[in-house]
Amino acid sequence: MTAKRILVPLDGRESSEAAAALAADLARSSGGTVRLLQVHPVPERRVGTFGRVVAYADQEMARLTGEGRDYLESVEARLGSVPAEMVVRFGDPREEILTEAEAFDADLIVVTAPRRTGWRSRLGRGGIGERLLHDSTVRVVVVRAA
Repeated sequence: MTAKRILVPLDGRESSEAAAALAADLARSSGGTVRLLQVHPVPERRVGTFGRVVAYADQEMARLTGEGRDYLESVEARLGSVPAEMVVRFGDPREEILTEAEAFDADLIVVTAPRRTGWRSRLGRGGIGERLLHDSTVRVVVVRAA
């Protein structure tokens, strides 16, 4: 499978980084680029115990963006020589992943899905990875977390 532009959504869990490792291998073999993506919910202002605003939404976005970039840089450092870009977005994860895939002109999305066992595996509702399989016009590889 050759892909030149690979999008990797990461949620901050160590298990999701398996997708980054696979994407790096694919990019290395095809001379491609990896874009690491982290999506946060849109923050609201934080109010303290006496009703005073502790942080406004834009301040929270700046803080989360900084933390997200730090995390993505730590993942990028483990990719080796693979060219990588980083993006932090805010909104619904599925929608933001699809929007970023279009903006990046991605050939492939590599995402990790949690391993489900027992009764959870029989539930009809899947996670982000399963929903992307159905909603994306871009090829999607779902990596099962260990």
